[in-house]
Amino acid sequence: MHKHKALVTGGSRGIGAEIAIALRCGGVEVITPSRSELDLLDPVSIDRYIEAHHDDGIDILVNNAGINPIAALEAVSAEDWARTLQVNLTAPFRLIQGFSPGMKSAGWGRVVNVSSIWAVASKGGRASYSSAKSGLIGLTRTTALELAPHGVLVNAVCPGYVETELTRANNTPEQLAAIRGTIPVGRLAQPEEIARFVAFLCSTDNTYLVGQALVIDGGFTCQ
Repeated sequence: MHKHKALVTGGSRGIGAEIAIALRCGGVEVITPSRSELDLLDPVSIDRYIEAHHDDGIDILVNNAGINPIAALEAVSAEDWARTLQVNLTAPFRLIQGFSPGMKSAGWGRVVNVSSIWAVASKGGRASYSSAKSGLIGLTRTTALELAPHGVLVNAVCPGYVETELTRANNTPEQLAAIRGTIPVGRLAQPEEIARFVAFLCSTDNTYLVGQALVIDGGFTCQ
């Protein structure tokens, strides 16, 4: 029986770590490179990683890593704008571009891009983040059209508020309490809830979901 192999970026903590666990529970071999192995801020590092591993049989790619510098519009620096687009959009593009040829040759592959509810809605201070995550949905749809005829299914997930270190770093306990009051189910998501759905999208059980940006937010964006 063929053993699938997944590359998960940002797999050391939070949603990424839970995605890696969920995939491994499904019998998938999972690679979660460290920053020294794959630095998404460095185009040269990305190119080197692709060159070194494009023949390794990676047939599942989860572009999970992201950064979210929060700043009012007038305070967004050119450097922060470039860094956010590089990690959240350009790096996923290059990884899809680099690893999809092997998937096409095999006639099977799965790509999941982790976007955000701030791609379909937004709030102050998210100019660079929302722009990058919206672009990731556009990338998802285009690559889905190109790759689906070859058996490679590309989708995006758009998590809402999730109990992660990043969420706690960006919000005070008082703000988190207020946020819970705005979510219809009354709580933040647990990382494993997002991970289980990503694992389904990456699996052989997903045979027809293609090019979708699926919101997982406890009903937040229904309001």
